[in-house]
Amino acid sequence: MNTPFTTEQFFGVFVAYNASIWPMQIIAFVLGLVVVAALWRKGPIATRLIPLILALLWAANGIGYHLLFFSAINPAATMFAAFFVAQAILFAVSAISARGIRFETGRDVRTALGAGFIIEAMAVYPIIGVWAGHGLMKGPMFGVAPCPTTIFTIGVLFMARGRWVVWLAIIPFLWSLIGLAAAWQLGILEDIALPIAGAALLITVVLNRFQGRDDHKLVSP
Repeated sequence: MNTPFTTEQFFGVFVAYNASIWPMQIIAFVLGLVVVAALWRKGPIATRLIPLILALLWAANGIGYHLLFFSAINPAATMFAAFFVAQAILFAVSAISARGIRFETGRDVRTALGAGFIIEAMAVYPIIGVWAGHGLMKGPMFGVAPCPTTIFTIGVLFMARGRWVVWLAIIPFLWSLIGLAAAWQLGILEDIALPIAGAALLITVVLNRFQGRDDHKLVSP
């Protein structure tokens, strides 16, 4: 299905959006670094802090980008905003839940995949954007744009444990499919990693549920 807007309109929205919210891009990047540090620090503070930061980023994307800017060229943006705010609420609830999620890092495949997608979202994504001619302020940026934020979130979810992971993975996976359409139709090379991350997350979650893992590993009250 074709998009209801042109590539020029799509990037025009990002030009206006990035100019309007500056310097929120820097704040979002710092929050991303806080999440990374918390992942390796672990402990009860990390269990609360990580999902709360992710909730803030998803809410900002839903309201700030989708509802206030993207809706000008895409009627579906209002629905996208609702999904992003819903994801933000899920993260917030998981943060305050006594039996929410916890985060584990180690020398394993899940940690390696998660770290890889985090690095892609925070470092590789903007480099590809600059190489493709979009520039930093003329395209999607980490933390304030949906696709790099989703890739980052998926990376974090690879290191999450507990029953909440299944519910927290649904919307990021669905957005990875939308990102595939954008990458294909609009030629956004940065977004190619998004469907790869979504597929990897789906496989991991399904395998863990099938094998009965993670269900008993819940956060202590």
